[in-house]
Amino acid sequence: MRKLFFLIGLLFSLSGISQELNCLVNINYEQVAGSNRQIFQTLETALKEFINQTKWTNRIVKPEERVDCAMNIIITSRNDNTFDATLQVQSNRPVYGSSYTTPVLNLKDNEFTFRYNEFEPLIYNRNSFDSNLVSTIVFYVYTILGVDADTFSEFGGETELKEAENVMLQAQQSGLATWQNVVGKQNRFLLIDNLLSPKLKTFRSVMYKYHIQGLDNFASNKNFAKQTIEDSIISMESLFNKTVGNYLIRVFFDAKADEIVNIYSEGPKTRRGTNIAETLKRISSTNNSKWRNIE
Repeated sequence: MRKLFFLIGLLFSLSGISQELNCLVNINYEQVAGSNRQIFQTLETALKEFINQTKWTNRIVKPEERVDCAMNIIITSRNDNTFDATLQVQSNRPVYGSSYTTPVLNLKDNEFTFRYNEFEPLIYNRNSFDSNLVSTIVFYVYTILGVDADTFSEFGGETELKEAENVMLQAQQSGLATWQNVVGKQNRFLLIDNLLSPKLKTFRSVMYKYHIQGLDNFASNKNFAKQTIEDSIISMESLFNKTVGNYLIRVFFDAKADEIVNIYSEGPKTRRGTNIAETLKRISSTNNSKWRNIE
């Protein structure tokens, strides 16, 4: 009888533990000629199962708390079982008190080269580098989880970002440039190095304040929310002053530019008026055509 109760209790406890991601995976192979196109569909299915059915952390996650994200792989060339591709990684987060989901990450990786044999199992070993395909996917899985956690708790994604760093460190033995510290290169190494840099922690503080103190208060206090978001964005100028062209500034605005325009193109004015528009023009000049729409 005790064994029966133990098993029932175990089943109930396991029912509360869910995988962390709800990830859409799409592989576009239109640029690749050849007869065996089934391999891409097999890989797409394998990646969906690998990402969504793996338990990546020790956290207890309810099904409705899974992080919505997407990975779009565009195959640009193929040589037998070796593939060149680009990878678009996106993630979203729900906003409290609304049906709106806000973009958190919108990353593009232009140097995604990997080997894959059809029906080859996707296995991740955190203590070694075995596959650039698996390492790249796992790197972005932990980056998504880490940055998402930062939007709910200040520096709350430290454990996951450290796991992404570990993937990078193991993958450096591959010799591939995207895992290396290459001056002037905005790659996987630079992304995780910047996210974990003590000197650049302002970015992670901004992610917390922008979402928890800003967006999550929009439904109850729009004026307060807008002012908080403005203050957090203006604080990012310190990152710009430390490193002109700072990668994290690009990461932030690649995800948030359109949303910021929507927030500040109408509605109540903030107390600092045009400060946000002027700051945005300085720190993200590539989006100046968008910033013109801010009143």
